[in-house]
Amino acid sequence: MAKKIDEEALAEAYNRALALEKAGDIDAAVKAYEEVLAIDPEDHGGAAVRIASMGRGETPVRAPDAYVETLFDQHAEVFEDVLVEQLSYHVPMLVRQRLQELKLDPFKRMLDLGCGTGLTGGTLRDLCEEMTGIDISENMVEIAHEKDIYETLFVAEVEDFLDDNDEDPFDLITATDVLPYLGALEALFFGTAENLTPGGLFIFSSETLPPTDGRLYAVGPHQRFLHAEAYIRDRLTATGFDLVEMTEINVRMQEGQPSPGHLVIARLAG
Repeated sequence: MAKKIDEEALAEAYNRALALEKAGDIDAAVKAYEEVLAIDPEDHGGAAVRIASMGRGETPVRAPDAYVETLFDQHAEVFEDVLVEQLSYHVPMLVRQRLQELKLDPFKRMLDLGCGTGLTGGTLRDLCEEMTGIDISENMVEIAHEKDIYETLFVAEVEDFLDDNDEDPFDLITATDVLPYLGALEALFFGTAENLTPGGLFIFSSETLPPTDGRLYAVGPHQRFLHAEAYIRDRLTATGFDLVEMTEINVRMQEGQPSPGHLVIARLAG
């Protein structure tokens, strides 16, 4: 039976950690976030990611499921307004433009990983005969369901779904704004390859870790994972993909500054 969380102690420790982080007292902030983790090992508040964003501790292989689920459940109702209007997020439209300019559409079956409220699905709806969406946040999936975009919707973690799925393969798999919540990419890329038809396309966005950093991936200052371009290329090749194109883009604005990234289109060999 799961241990009951002391919500009052958790809130106190988390708010203290945030205040210390904001004040620039990194050592004390890390200690407070470690207290948060001790109270809430599942890490609904993303303490491990915050510690890593300050350059301390080990970089997690992915953001905790409880954190991602909680984050998007809480923001589901305002998600599109914040992302599109406030953060100038236009990656789904960039996906559509590249698919059409490269004459890669239409598609029979599309899988939208991290579908959220259906921004990517809605943008590509007329290019696909059948769409499946999956997201870890039940609240986000409910909003997507109300829009009647997808034939099928699942509430699940992306890598788990790809590992367990026994449906027919897809000829298009998208993952827009998924990589910022994943560090290691092996499971995602392998799972995607397992669920694509030979010659099928995998399209995703990433936020870029500068090559001078030297690491494969890291948590950036906004608690989002950044990936080295060379790491993405290497992992795609290792899992049987041929790179169609890798385009530099601005993923979104963050505190008035652009978030440099890539839009990647890869084709499964075969």
